[in-house]
This record gives sequence, C-alpha cells and structure tokens, in this order.
Amino acid sequence: MAAKTFGERIADVLIEDGLLLPSQLEEVMGLQKQQGGRIVKILTSKGYVTEQDMVISIGRCLDVPPINLAKVHPADEVTDLIPKEIARAYKLSPVCKLANKLFVAMADPMNVLALDDLRQRTKLEIIPMIATEKAIEDALSGVNTGGMAMAQVMQDAAETDSGLETLQENRDHLDLDKSRDPADDAPAVKVVNLILIQALKEKASDIHIEPFEKSLKLRYRVDGNLIEASSPPKSLQLPIASRIKILARLDIAERRLPQDGRFRIRIAGKEIDLRISFLPTIYGEKIVIRLLDKSALSGSVQTLGLDEQTLRIFKNAIDAPHGMLLLTGPTGSGKTTTLYSVLQELNNPEYNIVTVEDPVEYQLIGVNQVAVRPEIGLTFANALRSILRQDPDIVMIGEIRDQETADIAVKAALTGHQVLSTLHTNDAAGAISRLDDMGIEPFLIASSVLLTCAQRLVRRICSNCKEEFLPQPDVFEKLGIPELIGETFCRGAGCERCKGRGYAGRAAILEILPITEPIRRLIVKRASASVIKNQAVQEGMKTLRMAGIDKAREGITTLEEVLRVTSEDH
Repeated sequence: MAAKTFGERIADVLIEDGLLLPSQLEEVMGLQKQQGGRIVKILTSKGYVTEQDMVISIGRCLDVPPINLAKVHPADEVTDLIPKEIARAYKLSPVCKLANKLFVAMADPMNVLALDDLRQRTKLEIIPMIATEKAIEDALSGVNTGGMAMAQVMQDAAETDSGLETLQENRDHLDLDKSRDPADDAPAVKVVNLILIQALKEKASDIHIEPFEKSLKLRYRVDGNLIEASSPPKSLQLPIASRIKILARLDIAERRLPQDGRFRIRIAGKEIDLRISFLPTIYGEKIVIRLLDKSALSGSVQTLGLDEQTLRIFKNAIDAPHGMLLLTGPTGSGKTTTLYSVLQELNNPEYNIVTVEDPVEYQLIGVNQVAVRPEIGLTFANALRSILRQDPDIVMIGEIRDQETADIAVKAALTGHQVLSTLHTNDAAGAISRLDDMGIEPFLIASSVLLTCAQRLVRRICSNCKEEFLPQPDVFEKLGIPELIGETFCRGAGCERCKGRGYAGRAAILEILPITEPIRRLIVKRASASVIKNQAVQEGMKTLRMAGIDKAREGITTLEEVLRVTSEDH
C-alpha cells in the first residue's frame, strides 16, 4: 500500500478531530484528480475547514506548535532581526528570542530554504511555529498592535503638542507597510495610521470621527453596525482633520464648507481605496472615511449565494445582448458591489464597457469609468449622452435619479445596449413603479427592462462559535412561518474571533424578478407594485424574506437577522 501524502495525513487528523466528514474528503479527492492542486488548499477554499483549524492540524502532523500572533507583541530588537521584505517573501514573522534561539511563526514550517536563510542571516537556531498566512500578514503590517499603540500614542499626544499644520506633504497614496518617515512621528500622523490599521483589522466598511464639545468620538461600521473604539484626545481634533485633508489633497484652511476627497493606502501588500467626507458641525468637522477593498468583489455572480433556479434566471439576463437590469435597495445594501461583480463577469476584450458613477468606487482594469461632476455640468444625463456616442456594448449607470437619466437609459436599452443601474426602492417590483413615477411610458418599461432585483445584507453567523438551537415560537410567528416551529436553526454563541458578537462577515439575500410575458402585460396596464409582486411569486420568485429564511435554514444567518432586514410579505 502506497504511503499517504502529507495532505491525506492532515485530512486524517481533521477527520479524527471531528472537523471534516469522510464524505467531504471523498469529494475533495475527486476534485483533486480532476483539477489538480493540493488537498489542503481545496479543503479551505471549499469552506469545509477553517484556516485556523487547518493550521492546528498541520501543526499536529509536523509536531510544530501553533501560535496566536494577535496576542504576541515582539520587541523591536526581535523584529529588526529579519527584514520585512524577507519575512513577506517567506511568509513568516519573528516572535521572540531566547538565548541563541529565535522563535519564528511560519505559514509553511517545512520551507527548508527559508529556515537555512534565517540561520545564516541571524546566526541563531531557528525554532519554527505555525500560523495562518493572514495572521502573519497582519503581524508584519502592525495590524495586531493597533490597540496598544493607540493607547501609547494618545498618552504621548496628551503630553506633547502636535505641529502637524506645518507638515508639507502632497501625495494621494499612503504606504502603511513602509511608514518610516521622520514626519510620521507626529502624534496625529500615528493616530491616523492606527485608525486605518484598526479599521482594516476590524474589517470595517466606514470610519466615523465625530467632534463633540469636550471629546472626539471614534466609531467603526462593522457588518453594518457601528461600534465604538478608543477615541483620540480632543486636542488632536484639528491635526487629525488636517492630516486626512493633506492625504486627500483637500483645502486644510477650509473648515466652513463640506469637502469630499479620496486617497489610497497599501497594507499587507494590498491596496485599498478610501473615500473621505468632511461635514462642518457646531463643534468642528465630522469625518467619515469609507474603505473600498477591491478584493471584496466576488468577480462572479455564482458566489452571490443564489439557488440554482434563481442563478439561471440572473445569468440569462446578464448574458442577454441588450436590455436593462435594475438593482434596488437602501444605501449600504451592497447594490454597487453586486453591479461591479456583474461587470467583472462581463469584462471581456470583445466588449466596450463604460460606466458613469458618483463617485467611482472601485477602479476596474478594462472598464472605462466616468465620474459625474455636477458643478461643471457633467451630470448623469449629460455623461450618458456622450457615452452613447462612444459605441458602448455595456453601460453601467451608478444610479437613476431623475426622469432625464431614466429616459436616456431606457432608450439605450431599446437600441441594442445592455444597461445596468440601481434605484432606491424597497423591493424588486417597486423599481417598475418608480420608473413609471419618473414619467417613463409603461410600454417602454415593459420592452426595455429584463430583470429587477432587490438586495439586502444579513450578518453571517461566526463559523468558529456556530451552534444549533431552538428559536422561540414568537420569532416564527413574526416571520409568518408558524409551520417551521420546532425546527432547529443556528446562531453564534460569541467567541474571541467574533468579539462576542456571534456574527462575522455578511451575505447578500436577493429577490429577483424576471420580466415575463404576464408581467409585461401588467406593466402596460399600469398595475401596482403589489400586483406585479404577487404575479412574480406565483411564477416562482422568492421574496427577500423567503430568500432570508432559506439562508437561515442553511445555517448562514439567523432568523433575527432576517426579521431585522426584511419586511413582511403581503
């Protein structure tokens, strides 16, 4: 009998620990035979095993201890032993030095070349430990030291007065991996860097810096909810605002009018775009920073979590040669991210893709993106007219806000273009009524629109502390599903990884309404949104609430989340 491969040995340990099912291993082995690749990678990419569990199992197989780098804060003399470029190349991070031994966290403790190189460089005995690649990236970027460093910086700031106003800097790209300028010693500079690092560590979508009479409040929006963080001292209010304005190339002397800008940061080798908004309040300028991580784009509609039938309907509409696709939902429901995912899928050298946005959120290679500037007359409607003279195949409009834009978009869809856009309505059927309210003739809507789609984001249950439980009957009653009383669902118990919240990350739920022949007839008759919705449900459409309940039954989210983000189906 042939000796087991390293991947098979790890899989045996995972099965032994109850972290992997034999049937899942069989499926992965079959995939490996078809596609190649390592068993370890396939197991984590399929989501059968978390990266942390995989690391612990690899450590057991190799007799190498795992380490939680988030709780390790090595001294400067230890981190200086290995240049960051070398540490990144080998995916390792120094932990501590005892006598002539250097303990090093490694993503791959079997990397003999790395171990030999470290021995020669440091003249020390290298003791490998194992950690996840992400944990090592965070450690090298200083993400793990955010809380401690912030407290130290605030203490320093209370003792010294920052002279940031005189700092001369004119760049729109901040590299936090190489932030070693002498000017970076200014307390406000350190605080801004640490606020950004902490936001990335928390996986925040927005940062709020809010001035009050005697304090400055710092909050992060994580998975849709705002959470408070350690706040900088009030004395740093002006220097922090000035630092951010300098990075975003805004006027640091203007404090009476709102200002908007953007800049980019690099951390852990990853580039993230930041959108900045300043709003004057009675106690100073409130600052909101939106973080736009391009790696969050799925790049495929198949990762949106749709069931097979709904995915087929969505794909058919995307693949259609012309017509309009409309996404609806409130601000922050992920509409733009889904549109970008569709654009990523359609992005092909054969197509001329042009977008008009306010502002451009993600910069996509191969896509011509136009940012509207109403102050100089470049509105959605004017930009759209010019775009249609540019021989486009696919046009993406950030948002249809007025009758003029709606009229041009509908006519573009009727004249052989594929048009993607968003609207602010509560459900998919409401998009039809909104176009009618904007003055678009019903027969034009019926002929041009292929599909409307409503979207919401629900928080995902933390995979580390997920547990089964029996919800209270009143939750089923509120959701209108009394027939499911007695069925078990999942929830997050709360753990260190999710900071006791029970949730980590978000998932989209979608209500997809294809414009079929019976629905076209209803549109032409100016039927109400509720009549159109009822017809779509009869044809098999899943409402937002139905889609949410499906996600809860799959163990992705909780019934409470579904109740929070969806409204009752009438």
